[in-house]
Amino acid sequence: MLGRGLLALFLLASTCPAAWAAPDSETLPIRSRQIANFGVGSSDTRFGALEFLGGLELTSSNSLFGAVSAIRFRPDGSSFIAIMDTGHWLEGAVTRDAEGRLSGLTDLVSTPMADRNGDVGLEKWKVDSEGLALRSGQVIVSYEQAHRIDIYPDPGFAQSSPVGSLSLPFSVKELRNNGGIETIAVAPKDSPLAGAAIAVSERSVDKADNLLAGILDGPMRGAFSVARKDPYAVTDGAFLPNGDLLLLERRFSFGSGLGMQIRRIAGDAIKPGAVVDGEVIFEADMRHQIDNMEGLDVIVRPDGEIRVIVISDDNHSILERNLMLEFRLNPTLTQ
Repeated sequence: MLGRGLLALFLLASTCPAAWAAPDSETLPIRSRQIANFGVGSSDTRFGALEFLGGLELTSSNSLFGAVSAIRFRPDGSSFIAIMDTGHWLEGAVTRDAEGRLSGLTDLVSTPMADRNGDVGLEKWKVDSEGLALRSGQVIVSYEQAHRIDIYPDPGFAQSSPVGSLSLPFSVKELRNNGGIETIAVAPKDSPLAGAAIAVSERSVDKADNLLAGILDGPMRGAFSVARKDPYAVTDGAFLPNGDLLLLERRFSFGSGLGMQIRRIAGDAIKPGAVVDGEVIFEADMRHQIDNMEGLDVIVRPDGEIRVIVISDDNHSILERNLMLEFRLNPTLTQ
């Protein structure tokens, strides 16, 4: 018969499955091939407002690797958190060669994501993670199909269930099954949105055919819309230091193949009830080293230089590639 102390511990553990049955992590071997030129058969480096600095094609002998849908870098500009839409965290760091170009990934670790009940290894539709953002003490993840936005503790996110959630300022019923919230981004604290989190849907639209979006917290909480640019779908976004929002958009058709663009939305235009649009500052297609581009992040270097890193999702298909591409934003456009 259990003593009272042991019985109490047993009962506590049985009610906290995420705490006593933390998911197992797995180290992933990774091979990296450097991409020297962004244009196929061209040495050009300037593409719109961006300058290509280098890239990587990534492969692994572990079939778990792939399907990366979003990435966020830590303040050091090297270590990162990413999510795979199979319901896995991916942590690691980039390495660089003597010229400062991306040369590979190191310390790559994958961990299955736990849901609110502490369960892991769930069906994909339950843990289809698409959007990712970091905020002090928080890792914020959006899921589509089972639409929700969950908050995990930071540090400790990979070994924890969500500790909270963010609600949308519009009905979740408006979201399409496979076109939900793809973008979660946190505005700078000194920007018009004062550190609020925003969300933008991939293909879910309002009655005016604009993409559903929302400011998720703060004094300006409310719904807004993003002008839809058919045939593009929004796949990620990140804020610049001045509060402007970069939106990554992707298109695909059997006729024209893959394409991507980056649109810049003025930060002071994002407010409840607004329909926002912005200049396309970058475009690429099958003449460039792209694939199914799904993730974007902004890195601010110590000297103030702004880097933009984009990644692709290979959907665990032999016909697609895992790419990481790095660009420098034209300094005349950083203010």
